[in-house]
Amino acid sequence: MTQRESSPLREPYGLVGGGAEREASNEETTEVHDPATGDVLTTVPAGTRADLDRAVESATEGFDRWRRLEPKERGRLLRRVADRILDEEERLATIETLENGRPLEDARGQVRRCARHFEYYAGIADKVQGEQIPLGDGYVDYTIREPLGVTGHIVPWNVPIYLFGRSVAPALAAGNSAVVKPANLTPVGGLEVGRLANEVLPEGVLNVVSGAGSVVGDELSAHDDVEHIVFTGSGETGVHVGRNAADAISDVVLELGGKSPLVVYPDADVDDAVTETVRGIFTGAGQICSASSRAIVHEDVHDEYVDELVDRVESFDIGPGLENPDMGPLVSKSHLEDVLRYVELGRTEVGDPVVGGKRIDRPGYFLEPTVFDDVPNDARIAQEEIFGPVLTVTTFSDEAEAVKLANDVEYGLVAGVMTNDVERAHRFARDVDAGQIYVNEWFAGGNETPFGGFKKSGVGRDNGVQAIHNFTQIKNVCLKIE
Repeated sequence: MTQRESSPLREPYGLVGGGAEREASNEETTEVHDPATGDVLTTVPAGTRADLDRAVESATEGFDRWRRLEPKERGRLLRRVADRILDEEERLATIETLENGRPLEDARGQVRRCARHFEYYAGIADKVQGEQIPLGDGYVDYTIREPLGVTGHIVPWNVPIYLFGRSVAPALAAGNSAVVKPANLTPVGGLEVGRLANEVLPEGVLNVVSGAGSVVGDELSAHDDVEHIVFTGSGETGVHVGRNAADAISDVVLELGGKSPLVVYPDADVDDAVTETVRGIFTGAGQICSASSRAIVHEDVHDEYVDELVDRVESFDIGPGLENPDMGPLVSKSHLEDVLRYVELGRTEVGDPVVGGKRIDRPGYFLEPTVFDDVPNDARIAQEEIFGPVLTVTTFSDEAEAVKLANDVEYGLVAGVMTNDVERAHRFARDVDAGQIYVNEWFAGGNETPFGGFKKSGVGRDNGVQAIHNFTQIKNVCLKIE
């Protein structure tokens, strides 16, 4: 069965809003390509500023209805959204694989994670509470957490269905409405999840507008009637989105890039360390902001670690996502070319990789998983986010050097440590500047744990209860009593 023959995608797609799919204001469309072949899968509307304005107007009307529902009723509806996503798990996973390239079993997990977000925040919807503040005799003072209004969500291409849920579910649980702009490279998953949600939610609560970032994204992030923006993507674009939102006096959560270290101490199990390295850097073909793109390995175990890592990588099964390989393609031709430029830069800076480094001679956008060894920490390939299946390995001799190397980048999204010394793990967590610390397991935690970055990795936190707080504003009430 070929990818095209098994495709569950429709043609043409419409925009999602006002409780249903609807046509765009013009007839222009954007092609969606299969990164495993380069073939066109389907087309989606190239939304305009007029379409975005209409979506915000729909969301404004939807907000008035949604916020007045009892919180427990909002929770019940969000749970039904989760159920509809799970009902369509296989179809949605296939869509994600086709437009993103992710191996099918991985894509199934991302669909389940999206549904889990709606489940999790369904349970929180009736627990968004204020607090009582003691001011002494003569006063009663309390706070109320209220929804913000229309929220904007700019979703990236790398994990499109999961990040749709991560962004939208807490906003709706807090009583807001939402306008979502999916990524131009992978818009179908967002349109499909939006359509399923609109089978359940009141009209106007959730709206999805596909289109170019320079049109729909700019209009959404700068819109005067949008009260909050969530953006996940590159640092450069995040700065632009943040400036637009500042001009509109809108709050933001920005989850930006990463260059995350995995530190391997000599007391760690080397086999486990290699397993977690491979999971961290080659999942999603390295196209994950929290990828373990820098391995910082103690000199006593360096050779054993690199030998085993090379053996694992050389045995990788690489192919189209529907074949459920170890690693699929990169998302697009242009992105593959960007990553290949970094590979060539690495050859110039440190020499040939110890494994990988070549485009695979087949249709689609496939690159061998690549490892550079003995990389100085000031090399560009060790400092800049490559966003592909490229790992750098650097050696250290003592704990102080390991921490210094881990912190010596402009990012601070994730850091991991492999060690059997609990005290050392806690010192690492204390001393390393990152929003998440993984101990003996990369991608530890889950939907319930706050996620976000230090330094240039972003502003604010997704996931967990913290995300609900992002989507509420506090009203203080102070009563003088006799």
